[in-house]
Amino acid sequence: MSKSVKDILIEMKNISELMVDLAYSALLFNSKDAAEEVKKLENKVNRLNYEIKKQSLLAARSVEDAEKLTALLEVGEAAETIGNSAKDIADLVIKGIKPHPVFKMVMEESEEIITRVTIQKGSEIALKSLGDLLLATRTGMRVIAIRRNESWIYGPDRNTILSEDDTLIAKGNEAGSELLNKLANNEMTLDEL
Repeated sequence: MSKSVKDILIEMKNISELMVDLAYSALLFNSKDAAEEVKKLENKVNRLNYEIKKQSLLAARSVEDAEKLTALLEVGEAAETIGNSAKDIADLVIKGIKPHPVFKMVMEESEEIITRVTIQKGSEIALKSLGDLLLATRTGMRVIAIRRNESWIYGPDRNTILSEDDTLIAKGNEAGSELLNKLANNEMTLDEL
């Protein structure tokens, strides 16, 4: 069963947003794995945009229908353009181009920062779901991706259970980043938040 255009647009929006965050984190942390993941996601966004075009062509029965669908097609194109731009950033990492020091300064001074932490053995956040932990509420950090062994979990939801040795890519503020680091490194408990 094929997805509705609405569902495809929602998926494209979520993926393109994630791609931007992953691309910046790939560049910030010089992570070729994250950069490769951005490239895979770009292929998915391209396929989804093709699906929107196909479904729109099948749905248009009149000039009025076609005009209404044009706006949806433009949103799909914009999401694909965002994904392509994120891939361009990721390509810098894959090509081995190091970011200019100004990039790191810009990332550090932006309102939202991206941080990477690895959950250490004995950490209280291991073996709990993101929903149970309420990390976004407690620390102000939203987990956008998890590196587990050789694979990635991107766009984790409240049911995603964290494990020891997971590397989290999270987005939020500097104070939240410090709290998340302490939790992951077993330097603080949830009760101390």
